[in-house]
Amino acid sequence: MRLHKLSALLTVATLSIGLAACGSDKKAATPSNNSTTSTPAPAKTVTVAVENQYPPFNYINKDTKKGEGFDYDVWAEICKRINCKPEFKQASFEGMIQAVGDKQFDVAADGITITPERAKVVDFSDGYIAVNETLIVKKGESRFTTLDAFKAGAYKIGTQTGTTNYDTSVKEYGKGRTKAFETFPFAVQAMLNGDVDAVLIDDTAGQGYVGADRGKIEQMNGTLKSDELGFIFPKGSAILAQVNKALKDMKADGSFKKITDKYFDPAFTAPVAPSK
Repeated sequence: MRLHKLSALLTVATLSIGLAACGSDKKAATPSNNSTTSTPAPAKTVTVAVENQYPPFNYINKDTKKGEGFDYDVWAEICKRINCKPEFKQASFEGMIQAVGDKQFDVAADGITITPERAKVVDFSDGYIAVNETLIVKKGESRFTTLDAFKAGAYKIGTQTGTTNYDTSVKEYGKGRTKAFETFPFAVQAMLNGDVDAVLIDDTAGQGYVGADRGKIEQMNGTLKSDELGFIFPKGSAILAQVNKALKDMKADGSFKKITDKYFDPAFTAPVAPSK
């Protein structure tokens, strides 16, 4: 009888210890009221200067009235990777580089050629694409059909002021034959009006203008000069290294090629109003 009572007491004690242990585990697993969960930092707004007149890099869609193009898509992807929000600001190309150097914008994306002179004012990203400088002419132009024939004549050439295209034109054809315009659309319109005979432009942008006006203009065969393009930043920019890494990763995973294949395909037609 006493043995039975002792056995029962031991059983009760064992159960009590087990329940206490379970209770202890449950209490330890309960998070403290003072604990906090980390939240991601808010996206930083990055101001991106563009002309909105340089298809396929950037332009205003004639139907939606909104900016779009290569620069818009690339910077949307970059900002996904470095936690930023692009805010595109329209600016003229002529003052764009100095404006970035003066920290009026965080970056400029406008098909900007990397040069030692510009690198004194701004910092460049790694080059993201190489382009060739070439001529666009009226559709069916027969007075000259090669770059050599154009150079041998007294033909006038239009281009945009402040660009490396302007520098190339002066070097190749002389200042007297070169007419500078505020924007490339003005230069193209001057060619269609007969004020100049050709327009010197990067081939990627040239394709953009041809795509919008296939019935009126065409791109000549041949290359005058090859250049590498980069995004520009104020000196000492805190996001430059992050952008370079993002560009490298985008090229590695194929997302950068997807964008270039879309906009730099000769068949691409930018939805902009055609020249009059």
